[in-house]
This record gives sequence, structure tokens and C-alpha cells, in this order.
Amino acid sequence: MENMIASPEMLEAGSISKTTDDKRALAAEPKPEGQPQQVAAAENLYLIGRPTLKQFIRYVRGHAVDPPAEGALTAEWQAAQSVVRTLEKEEAGLADDPPIRSMGLEYESFLTEFLKDPLVHHNFNTVPTEVAFVELDRMVVYQKHIDLNFARELEGKLGPAPSEEQILKTCLPYDHPQPPVKWSRVHQNKYVFMSPSNDLRFLGIMPMQSTHIKDYPPPGNLVGVVGIAVGFGSNFLNAVYAEKRLILNNGSHRAYALRRMGITHVPCIVQHVSSRDELDLVAASEIRRDADLYLKHPRPPMLRDYLNPKLHKVMPVHRRLEQVTVRFEVEENYVPAL
Repeated sequence: MENMIASPEMLEAGSISKTTDDKRALAAEPKPEGQPQQVAAAENLYLIGRPTLKQFIRYVRGHAVDPPAEGALTAEWQAAQSVVRTLEKEEAGLADDPPIRSMGLEYESFLTEFLKDPLVHHNFNTVPTEVAFVELDRMVVYQKHIDLNFARELEGKLGPAPSEEQILKTCLPYDHPQPPVKWSRVHQNKYVFMSPSNDLRFLGIMPMQSTHIKDYPPPGNLVGVVGIAVGFGSNFLNAVYAEKRLILNNGSHRAYALRRMGITHVPCIVQHVSSRDELDLVAASEIRRDADLYLKHPRPPMLRDYLNPKLHKVMPVHRRLEQVTVRFEVEENYVPAL
């Protein structure tokens, strides 16, 4: 991993900064519009006006505790789309050439510890990468919804005036705090993992040798072990810099919560991509599926849109758990000897 800058338009603002005006403007918590006040299992914010009307209605029907009538949803979406069309003219090019500022010598101690993390070395060594400060309002986003319960919990943990160290560890948590998870064997060849975190995922196959297994009695004379890995991602605030735009690749909830608190610039792992082929290697699947929307559109979806009440809908939703099911199959056969 290199500590380098590929496109250094230096920030004049402070590295981690927040303003009184920002706090005042963002102090009001968004409330569900057109719905009675009720205690919900969870509450989500969903960007509207840019995802298609069909996607919006499908999401509300599939997640909302009390979905509004389709006509009301259509009217909301049309109003938001009108705002999007206005922004496409008034804010065309806003996402282009976002400033990126290298972390100075005052962060040397933090970076020394952070760069020791094996997850940094193994997950961010494909393209030129740096740890730098970025401006949240200039970032392009692909995630359409935010879990407001999770964002509020994060704000509560940080408190009204988080220290610089708290913000650093929130964005780049090298101690890897783990969300709750349970897993069990439900059949001879099937295991189920469950967590409230949607970051739970299949991590791949791990070919191992007997020397990799410690403090576990072997069932026989081991030749090899095939590990089916399930767990969480590296969980760093991460962005991809491609075609002069900075796309938030991971950490949408933290970025939203910090911006709501008035934080304007945050530390981030930035991966510099020089081609669409490289983008395919490091970007989230949603970005890869519609790269032109995020890289070529004059005014793509941006993090600032999460905070615009004209561009989002807040709704009570059914609380869900992320489930990963692992099944495996073993065959034992005799074959002709050569």
C-alpha cells in the first residue's frame, strides 16, 4: 500500500471540520411524511426521484410497516424527480474534481498503527491507494437507503462534540469492532449465520493445512482443510476515485451520521482507479452495473442528497436480520487407476 496522492487539489478547510451553521441546519431529525407518529421496529431513509418509480414503490411495499397508497407514493416520487431535474442544471459538474488532502505529519502515529492492520494490506493492494481527507458533500453515493436507527446509535456513541481521535477511529476502525452474530449447524451439511448487520457476507474459500489448525483435536490424519469463510468486511470508510469523481464505496451510514452532526471532512481510504477494468475489481456491484450514472452524469446522486428533505422519504420499516446459509457436499468415489 502506498501513501500517495494521485490528484491533489488541496483542501483549504480544516481536516476534520464542523460548523455551527451546519449543526443548526441539520439539527432537526427527519420525520416520516404523511404517516401517523408510531413506534416502529426500525426507520429507514430512502432516496427518491432518482431510482425509478417502480424501484421506489417496490421498496416501500416490501419494507414499510404501513405502506402508503400507490398514488401518494407516485406523487412523492414525481415531486422529487422535479427537484432532481433542477439540480441537474444548477449543480452540473458539482461532483467533478473533488478535493483530496493528504494526512499530515500530525497523523503519523495514527497511520503507523493503522497501516499495520492485515486487512488494510490484503484488501487495498490492487490499485494505488492512500489515506486522505475528503469532503463529504462532494462524494457520489450509490446506496439508496440509510438505517436511521443505526445512524442515531452512532451519533449517540460519539456525543455532541466528538474528538478528532473518535472521528478517526469511527472512519478507520483498525480495532475492528464486530456486530453481534449467531451461527449454528442446522443439518449435517448446512450452517446458518445471522446478524442485524447487513455487512455479514460470504468471504470466500480458504484452503488450509493441518498446521493452520490450533487447539482443535483433528478427526483423523489431516491432509487438507477447506474453510468456508463467513464474516464481515474490513469496515473502513472507503471511496473510489475514478474519472475525476469520488464515489463512496463503503461506510454510507457513518458518512451520513457524521455529516448530520456537522462534520464536513473525514479521513478515508481512497483507491485511485485509472480504467473501467480496474473499477470492476474494486468497486461495489451497484457501481459496476451502472458506472456511467456515477461517473458521467452531470449531477449524480451525492451524499448531500441524504440530507435534503425533498429528495428522501423516511418510513417505519420491519426490522430484518441478515442471514447467510452455507451448504456443502462431499462425494467419495472409486475411479480407474491410470
